Amino acid sequence: MEPNHTALSPTPPTPTPDGEDACEIDVPDMAVDGATLLICLCGLVGNGAVLWLLGCRIRRNPITVYVLNLAVADFTFLLFMLTSALLYILDNLSCSAFPVFTYLRSFLLPLLLTHNMGMYLLTAISIERCVSVVCSSSPCGHRPQHLSAVVCALLWALSITVIAAVAFLCLSHQHEQCRLALISMYALNFAVFAPSMVISSTLLFIKVQCGSQQRQPRRLYIVIFLTVLFFLLFALPLSIWNFLQHVSYMLGQSQVVFLLACINSSINPFIYFLVGSCRRRCSLVSLQVAFRRVFEESADNTVCSDNATMDTLSPVC
Repeated sequence: MEPNHTALSPTPPTPTPDGEDACEIDVPDMAVDGATLLICLCGLVGNGAVLWLLGCRIRRNPITVYVLNLAVADFTFLLFMLTSALLYILDNLSCSAFPVFTYLRSFLLPLLLTHNMGMYLLTAISIERCVSVVCSSSPCGHRPQHLSAVVCALLWALSITVIAAVAFLCLSHQHEQCRLALISMYALNFAVFAPSMVISSTLLFIKVQCGSQQRQPRRLYIVIFLTVLFFLLFALPLSIWNFLQHVSYMLGQSQVVFLLACINSSINPFIYFLVGSCRRRCSLVSLQVAFRRVFEESADNTVCSDNATMDTLSPVC
């Protein structure tokens, strides 16, 4: 269950001609871990800004509920990755026999939980918007007021339940059952959530491009499309790598796939800002203005949502 970081442990000190012990530092590994550390720091700042703005400064609507939960998942993932990268760097520099991997093993379960949660939430966002676009051209029923919050709660419960089952089997040293549980978890991701996310976001993109409606929240749809695209490019390789590891394919080091996953968790706030900054011509605006353009646009233009849901008061901070 632990990522294959065995090659990351520092090389034992070797005696020099002067009789002193010299430690060989793996420079490529240090470079990757350093890049991971910097990206995590940027991502924590960005996702922290998302949590503050959407939680306290911007009008709440169904989409911001999903985005807030996505920011929580990304922030938590980056926090654990930051700690992990820092420990690897310190361990590599010190060349000590400190059992760092014993402590890092406990990081894997929260990393898996938040990584899976990101996929679940992106799937829910894509399906929600796809259904909204379909409803805009045909009559649809009343949308429950707290549907987004209920869906997020159910997805968190699913993710925690899956990870809890995996943890129970793996920590009780039932190795074969642990391996099967992990394979089943990734099979669920690949067979259910990833295809649903890709199909719904593709249909959403096609519908918006080919539709004649003028009041579609296009910035939001661009954000969804780019977020899903970057997830497939940067985050999905981590699931594929872990899946292949547990079906007996040895693929070597995992730093690169974890680095890519950190890029995915860090890039979403910058997508929100860049898309919200562009109108007819791109210009720099404040972060709050950019976020309002993206997320409050959806509240003003969603057809199939109840007005009371879309125009709830901003939370008091």
